[in-house]
Parts: sequence; structure tokens; C-alpha cells
Amino acid sequence: MKNIAVIGSGTMGNGISHVFAQNGYKVSMIDIDQNALDKALKTIEKNLDRLLKKEKITEEIKKSTLENITTYTKISDGVVDADLVVEAATENEKIKLSIFKELDSICKPETILATNTSSISITKIGAVTNRPDKVIGMHFMNPVPMMRLVEIIKGYKTSNETLNTIFETAKSLKKVPVEVNDYAGFVANRILMPMINEAIITLHEGVAGVEEIDTVMKLGMAHPMGPLQLADFIGLDVCLFIMQVLYKDLGKDKYAPDPLLVNMVNSGNLGVKSGEGFYSWTHGTKELIVSKSFKK
Repeated sequence: MKNIAVIGSGTMGNGISHVFAQNGYKVSMIDIDQNALDKALKTIEKNLDRLLKKEKITEEIKKSTLENITTYTKISDGVVDADLVVEAATENEKIKLSIFKELDSICKPETILATNTSSISITKIGAVTNRPDKVIGMHFMNPVPMMRLVEIIKGYKTSNETLNTIFETAKSLKKVPVEVNDYAGFVANRILMPMINEAIITLHEGVAGVEEIDTVMKLGMAHPMGPLQLADFIGLDVCLFIMQVLYKDLGKDKYAPDPLLVNMVNSGNLGVKSGEGFYSWTHGTKELIVSKSFKK
């Protein structure tokens, strides 16, 4: 494993590119939008500067990390020499399946194809390729440079060789890989998303306000971030999609997304990415929305 291609340059894509590049891999970061790629490079440099200021890296590491990243706007150009491709595109099943079909047709036969999906079946993704034994889930946590966990999800036909290779690759990034079976939401989101949804239900039913709910979970349960702030950070559209996958695949009412979540997504209030969710983020910092009622 020397050459890594990352599909997508958003929050997860640029974070994944960052950690691979910082650990000596040559990274091709791919996105159809050159402006998005330029923005991603600026984000990576900003995060490196933060690490440099804290004396966690040297100026030489910052320089080599940035030099290890090359950007591309065409998948075919970026994956030609890849030993591993990590797909970090939007959490949309149709888009991901299309990407994997394309990757399968243009990558080297020995290239491992990984997905950073947080909920979609690895087995289903592998089934659209001619190399299901080399398709695996590699679910990084956000923010990628800081969070140590990587969920490693083995599909029905993923080989042990692929699994072992990805385990060692994750360790080389100074991450902690944990093997998880291929069920909806895996472990992290099967537990996290119903908690976030329950926090939204609690708000919707008027049990308490946004700040009060988040404060209870931070001070009472030692969570570093309240569930409603975390939902804003993840993206309410992503939360809704994952809840819909859980509800569809597991068929239990406890996974049904709350109508307030549905309405907020339909109205375009997606959290940090749109500037407003349960909090206002329009000025770059979290501000409580005091004028909006979240009750029925």
C-alpha cells in the first residue's frame, strides 16, 4: 500500500486524505469540483497549522503532508495507480453504487475498494463489482485527524486477506481498527443515530429546549458534545438518511425518524453545512436560535 485515492473532498474526504498523506502515503484526492478541491486543501493546511501550533507535528511534516496530496477532477485520472481507493462521496446509495461500478472497471485488478459509508451494506456495494472479495468498509470518525476509531466492515464476500490488509493499513495511520459485521448502521450509527433521534423527539414534544437537552447529555453523561449540536455537525440530511436506512432494513418503529428532523431537512436547515440547524452557524460559531419554536 503506497498509493491511495480518495473519492470526495468534503469533510470526510479531506480528513481521510490528510491522515493518509501525513503518514507518508501518496494521495490522489478526487472531486468533480475543482473549487471544492481547492477548499479542501486549504482546510487540510489549516488543520496542519493547528497541529503545528500545538507542537504535535513539525514544519517538515506539514510540508511533506501537503506535497503528498495531488488533486484530480476525473476518477479515471486519480485512481490509475491506486493500491487502495477510499470512497467518501455523499451518503447516497445510488451514487455510491455507480462509483463502485466505475472503479471496478478502471482500477487495477489487485486494487482494494473501500467505502467510508456510515450505513449502506458493504455486501450490496461489493455485489455491483467483479471483485467483491476486495470490497470493504472503512468507516472513519469525524473529525478524521483527531478521532482514533475506524470501523472495519467485512462484506459477505470480503476476503480475510483484504480484511487483514485494511486492519494493518488503519494501524499505520495510528488508528484503532475494530471489526464490525455488515448490518445496517454497523455499531457506531446503530447506537448513535437513535440517540440523536430521541433527543429530537424530546425537543419536539417540548420536554426541554435545545441547550437544556445538550447540557444534560454533556454534564450528566460526560458526552463532549450534546446530541443536537452533534446532529448539526454531522448534517441533519445525513442523520435522516441513516435513520431511514435503519428503519427500512431493521423494520422497527424505534428507528423511525422524527417528523421534526424530516421537516428541517426538507426546509434546507441541515446544520453547520447550511448555516442553520438546531443552532445558528452563520457567523462560524455556534449560536442558540432563540426565535424559532421547535414544538409541534
